[in-house]
Amino acid sequence: MTQKLTGKVAVVTGATSGIGLATARRFAQEGARVFITGRRKAELDAAVTAIGRSATGIQADASRLGELDILYGRVKAEAGRIDVLFVNAGGGSMLPLGQITEEQYEDTFARNVKGVLFTVQKALPLLVDGASVILTGSTAATEGTPAFSVYAASKAAVRSFARNWILDLKDRRIRVNTLSPGATRTPGLLGLAGPDAEAQQGLLAHLAAKIPLGRVGEPEEIAAAAVFLASDDAGFVNGVELFVDGGQAQI
Repeated sequence: MTQKLTGKVAVVTGATSGIGLATARRFAQEGARVFITGRRKAELDAAVTAIGRSATGIQADASRLGELDILYGRVKAEAGRIDVLFVNAGGGSMLPLGQITEEQYEDTFARNVKGVLFTVQKALPLLVDGASVILTGSTAATEGTPAFSVYAASKAAVRSFARNWILDLKDRRIRVNTLSPGATRTPGLLGLAGPDAEAQQGLLAHLAAKIPLGRVGEPEEIAAAAVFLASDDAGFVNGVELFVDGGQAQI
């Protein structure tokens, strides 16, 4: 079977678990050389081992601009360019209006907005003309969820970035698309329910009941969509929000 990313250089941020790890592994399987980031060295090293020889791990927090400089310095020295940038690092927590703290707001927007902005901006000198940039959105930005307004607002900002950046980058033919997963079985999602396994299963069942396909997604399913957006198959796909959510955003 023909590999879709043969010879390409890809950077995947936040790739130590869940969607990021599944996507980095799939990119490697499709022939890409993959640079991945994570904030914790032990998890980063384990992810590199899981992906294989074509992966390079660079410890970096995307909300810290100096660490982004280190990341891109390594990529420049070792590969010289970026063909695919998957901006996956981010996260959030749940607090209802009335209990939202400045700390929660600043943490969420630093990871999901500031980090996304400067991850892309600092990559520009390395991005080849015609490169693919994939931002990670969320169905949370399109529907109401109790106690999740700060995270939802941050992901709405990400969607807005894509709409505007395709105009800023049109002369270089760099495509910017938003990949918006629905509820997906990742450590981050399960962590919202806490460490209790029964509570985690209850959360998954609650979320599955809202999805037309009747189940939550798997990281590998999101990764398959990322491969499409990264590849030449999506050469005329630009500025879209691709929902991979079992139909939840359509009802």
